[in-house]
Amino acid sequence: MRISQEEIFGPVLCVIPFDDEADALRIANGTAYSLAAGVWSADIGRVHRMAAGLKAGTVWINTYGYTDVRLPWGGSGESGFGREHGESAIENFTEPKAIWLALEQ
Repeated sequence: MRISQEEIFGPVLCVIPFDDEADALRIANGTAYSLAAGVWSADIGRVHRMAAGLKAGTVWINTYGYTDVRLPWGGSGESGFGREHGESAIENFTEPKAIWLALEQ
Protein backbone atom coordinates (compact mmCIF):
# COMPACT_ATOMS: atom_id res chain seq x y z
CA MET A 1 0.00 0.00 0.00
CA ARG A 2 1.18 3.50 -0.79
CA ILE A 3 0.63 4.67 2.80
CA SER A 4 3.11 2.08 4.06
CA GLN A 5 5.76 2.94 1.45
CA GLU A 6 6.03 6.71 1.84
CA GLU A 7 7.59 8.84 4.55
CA ILE A 8 4.59 10.59 6.09
CA PHE A 9 5.19 13.37 8.61
CA GLY A 10 1.92 13.66 10.44
CA PRO A 11 -0.36 11.99 12.93
CA VAL A 12 -1.05 8.87 10.87
CA LEU A 13 -1.52 5.31 12.09
CA CYS A 14 -1.33 2.50 9.58
CA VAL A 15 -2.29 -0.94 10.94
CA ILE A 16 -1.06 -3.92 8.94
CA PRO A 17 -1.65 -7.48 10.20
CA PHE A 18 1.34 -9.84 10.47
CA ASP A 19 1.82 -13.53 11.28
CA ASP A 20 4.85 -13.47 13.59
CA GLU A 21 7.88 -11.35 14.54
CA ALA A 22 9.78 -12.28 11.37
CA ASP A 23 6.81 -11.25 9.23
CA ALA A 24 6.45 -7.96 11.13
CA LEU A 25 10.15 -7.19 10.58
CA ARG A 26 9.87 -8.09 6.90
CA ILE A 27 6.97 -5.66 6.48
CA ALA A 28 8.54 -2.89 8.56
CA ASN A 29 11.92 -3.14 6.84
CA GLY A 30 10.36 -3.48 3.38
CA THR A 31 10.42 0.24 2.64
CA ALA A 32 13.03 2.65 1.30
CA TYR A 33 12.64 4.83 4.41
CA SER A 34 14.10 4.18 7.83
CA LEU A 35 13.95 7.27 10.00
CA ALA A 36 12.00 5.91 12.97
CA ALA A 37 9.85 3.02 14.15
CA GLY A 38 7.59 2.21 17.08
CA VAL A 39 6.94 -1.11 18.82
CA TRP A 40 4.17 -1.79 21.32
CA SER A 41 4.15 -4.94 23.45
CA ALA A 42 4.11 -6.02 27.09
CA ASP A 43 6.72 -8.71 26.22
CA ILE A 44 10.11 -7.13 27.00
CA GLY A 45 12.00 -9.82 25.12
CA ARG A 46 9.88 -9.24 22.03
CA VAL A 47 10.40 -5.47 22.00
CA HIS A 48 14.16 -5.92 22.33
CA ARG A 49 14.22 -8.44 19.45
CA MET A 50 12.10 -6.14 17.31
CA ALA A 51 14.18 -3.05 18.14
CA ALA A 52 17.37 -4.92 17.20
CA GLY A 53 15.85 -6.16 13.93
CA LEU A 54 14.28 -2.90 12.78
CA LYS A 55 16.30 -0.90 10.25
CA ALA A 56 15.51 2.51 11.74
CA GLY A 57 17.56 5.35 13.16
CA THR A 58 15.29 5.57 16.23
CA VAL A 59 13.02 2.94 17.74
CA TRP A 60 10.44 3.90 20.35
CA ILE A 61 9.07 1.17 22.61
CA ASN A 62 5.56 1.62 24.01
CA THR A 63 5.76 5.34 23.21
CA TYR A 64 6.38 7.50 20.17
CA GLY A 65 7.94 10.80 19.27
CA TYR A 66 10.30 11.62 22.12
CA THR A 67 13.67 13.09 21.16
CA ASP A 68 16.64 14.51 23.02
CA VAL A 69 19.43 16.60 21.49
CA ARG A 70 21.97 14.51 23.41
CA LEU A 71 21.03 11.42 21.38
CA PRO A 72 21.75 10.79 17.69
CA TRP A 73 18.88 11.48 15.26
CA GLY A 74 18.71 10.41 11.64
CA GLY A 75 17.84 7.58 9.32
CA SER A 76 19.25 5.80 6.33
CA GLY A 77 18.15 4.91 2.83
CA GLU A 78 15.75 7.52 1.47
CA SER A 79 15.48 9.01 4.99
CA GLY A 80 18.96 10.49 4.65
CA PHE A 81 22.37 9.65 6.02
CA GLY A 82 24.46 10.64 8.99
CA ARG A 83 23.23 11.72 12.38
CA GLU A 84 22.24 15.01 13.91
CA HIS A 85 22.49 15.72 17.64
CA GLY A 86 24.69 14.05 20.24
CA GLU A 87 28.32 13.05 19.89
CA SER A 88 27.54 11.28 16.61
CA ALA A 89 26.86 14.64 14.95
CA ILE A 90 30.42 15.80 15.55
CA GLU A 91 31.57 13.42 12.81
CA ASN A 92 29.33 15.27 10.31
CA PHE A 93 31.12 18.57 10.98
CA THR A 94 34.74 17.50 11.48
CA GLU A 95 37.51 15.94 9.47
CA PRO A 96 39.97 13.97 11.60
CA LYS A 97 43.70 14.44 11.00
CA ALA A 98 46.66 12.49 12.38
CA ILE A 99 49.84 14.45 13.11
CA TRP A 100 53.14 12.82 14.11
CA LEU A 101 55.85 14.85 15.80
CA ALA A 102 59.36 13.57 16.58
CA LEU A 103 60.48 15.15 19.87
CA GLU A 104 64.01 13.77 19.80
CA GLN A 105 66.49 14.97 17.13
